[in-house]
Amino acid sequence: MVNRPSVPEIITVNSEALQTQIRDLLPSQNGFGSELQASNVIMPIVDLTRAAEGSATPELLQTALSFGSQTAFDFKGSTGIIANTTGFFRIYAASTIRAQTSATVSNSLTMTDGLSVKTIWEHYQSNTSTGASTAHSVDIVVFLAAGESISGVSSAADAGLVGSVRQIATGDGTLVQPNGFPL
Repeated sequence: MVNRPSVPEIITVNSEALQTQIRDLLPSQNGFGSELQASNVIMPIVDLTRAAEGSATPELLQTALSFGSQTAFDFKGSTGIIANTTGFFRIYAASTIRAQTSATVSNSLTMTDGLSVKTIWEHYQSNTSTGASTAHSVDIVVFLAAGESISGVSSAADAGLVGSVRQIATGDGTLVQPNGFPL
């Protein structure tokens, strides 16, 4: 029996997604080589998971509301700004309407860039009998660019939009941990 040494195979991996991930997670490797290669030779493993980035908090937990980092709002027959700085915001609210007239009554969330207004969520009740009531919950994440804001709008005193908002990431995507975390 003749013992032949193994000949390593090197194969080029054409994946822009993997190359981008390598550049993002290993900035010291940025600019070295233009292609990824795979080999059948046993080599140490480079961890490319979120844990390797230093992100120990799962995204769902990172978006949690906390006493010190959320801002409460309560609109009844009024309008007010919920957030007006750049970044990502989680808005959690309840919308209730108890019609006292047959007119259309609504609660909504609107965004503006200072020139135009867009409704991004609305709960309305129209032409119903007096005393009819409805309720809906809201749990959304919005992004505000420079100069944009999001407002809560309640069209009547018998319509209420009550909730809270918390910034979950800055405008460049840097995560904002809940106040008090880690303990």
